[in-house]
Amino acid sequence: MTDQYILGINAYHGDSSACILKNGEVIAATEEERFRRIKHWAGFPSEAISFCLAEAEIQIQEVDHITISRDPSANLHKKILHSAKNLVSVKALKDRLANTRKVVGVKAELSGIFNVKEEEIKGKVHNVEHHRSHLASAFFASPFEEAALLSIDGFGDFTSTMIATGKGNKIQVLDSVIYPHSAGIFYTSLTQFLGFPHYGDEYKVMGLAPYGKPKYMDELKQVIHLKDNGLFELSLKYFKHVKEGVSMSWENGDPHIESIFSKELENLLGPARQAGEELTQRHMDIATSVQRVTEELVFHILNHLQQRTGLKNVCIAGGVAQNSVANGKILQRTSFEEVYIPSAGHDAGTAMGSALWLYNHILENDRLPAVYNAYTGLKSNNEEIEDYLNSQKITYKRFRESELIDTVSDALVNGAVVGWFQGRAEFGPRALGHRSILVDPRRLDAKELLNSKIKRRESFRPFAPSILEEYVPEYFEVTDRVPFMEKVFPIKKEKHTEIPAVTHVDGTGRLQTVEKGDRYYDLIERFRQKTGTPILLNTSFNENEPIVNTPAEALDCFLRTQMDMLVLENCVITRG
Repeated sequence: MTDQYILGINAYHGDSSACILKNGEVIAATEEERFRRIKHWAGFPSEAISFCLAEAEIQIQEVDHITISRDPSANLHKKILHSAKNLVSVKALKDRLANTRKVVGVKAELSGIFNVKEEEIKGKVHNVEHHRSHLASAFFASPFEEAALLSIDGFGDFTSTMIATGKGNKIQVLDSVIYPHSAGIFYTSLTQFLGFPHYGDEYKVMGLAPYGKPKYMDELKQVIHLKDNGLFELSLKYFKHVKEGVSMSWENGDPHIESIFSKELENLLGPARQAGEELTQRHMDIATSVQRVTEELVFHILNHLQQRTGLKNVCIAGGVAQNSVANGKILQRTSFEEVYIPSAGHDAGTAMGSALWLYNHILENDRLPAVYNAYTGLKSNNEEIEDYLNSQKITYKRFRESELIDTVSDALVNGAVVGWFQGRAEFGPRALGHRSILVDPRRLDAKELLNSKIKRRESFRPFAPSILEEYVPEYFEVTDRVPFMEKVFPIKKEKHTEIPAVTHVDGTGRLQTVEKGDRYYDLIERFRQKTGTPILLNTSFNENEPIVNTPAEALDCFLRTQMDMLVLENCVITRG
């Protein structure tokens, strides 16, 4: 039997990415931002595609199918109707059309990148609608034979929310919420209102929320309405995207979205926070209310979906599925019994989702085992690392495996901030122990240490605990398998003083459960043997940039910050 290769792409959209399947198995998946070094890169993912082909050891001519996670023809009549009804600006329409044309020319793009004739690229191009790609990224990677499905984000292909069921290798769409109504737009516009203007800043509101009280619930319930059918709609007077259109640009691949909220929102909530303005208690209370209303919306959709389908398992994807605080409450606040969320629940995951949609749903192949491993990116070996360090005249020491784990765990016990680079990079927005900065979670000063030495980020944002899987019941109120750091759970009260560095102000932690079989597990286990604590503080290996991808980027980050130790596979660099 000849091998079948499917190349999945997310292009001309934030978090551009690529993925390759060989006979249905994910060989490689990565985000373009890791190569371009611009967060949320939104152009055509040429570097990610080149990487995926190299990992599969094939040329572009050998690809059988190419999937792109957008379908310009989806909801076309609704787009035209909306534009006519709302007299959308000519500029907004032109922007959208230009973007649509780009999506159509995938083979032309690929022929330019790989310098081959278009007709030599035999792979058939399939446009898979954005939310179907999200649904497939969650369900076909899940352990469930049957599940209810939810995709919820800002927008993709004129839709913001889609509910469905999955059974075997088929997905059946039940209903959707279309433009201009969107939970993602609600959260993004209030993120902008609170003075966080950058694409992808929503997690800052989630981090700020525990510092306030939900005093603005009544006001915000005027902005977003829950409907009896289990869905919702926006009160459109509070937003600009309907009448005026909101310009999204990606100059040099850097996505930027114009302000979405209208003057009416300021009339409702008071003045928006300006750039550089101090965060007040009012801002914190608004953040708390935004988070609470969003959670209620998610539970409203999920409870109706559960009643409608009678299913016990649920799979969730889309930008709103990155809301780990809401995710951690799903089993308590809904009647679902198990939940699966992929490592790349955001738009980058649609590259993998579109490929899985084709492989399972269209080509009707059997599903492969569930995906609990996000390590599908770039890797480097010790020889490459030594060559590079020698070329840079860097002093280092190469350790045997057991010595390495001992040396690094000693450094952590003694208060070091360690850059930890090993194996293949993670797919998704979270560092999961392969491109991480690690610290002893027992340190009261760890947060200040990290923010002064490396991160230089807002003081209200929490740091995450990586915990050995078998110790979850000892430290957390909820026991669950959380490999992708996708859920926040309450930490047991008696443990708050043991692990202050990873206990947020509200007594919660966004945990990552670590399974045996990885060097990261071995490091945490050795740290446990020395301290009694089976946890490390884990934050992404970066400094206001995409997570480091290569040894060179890791070394650069180490040299320009005040990290104490850098571990590149078995090579260790310390500050002399």
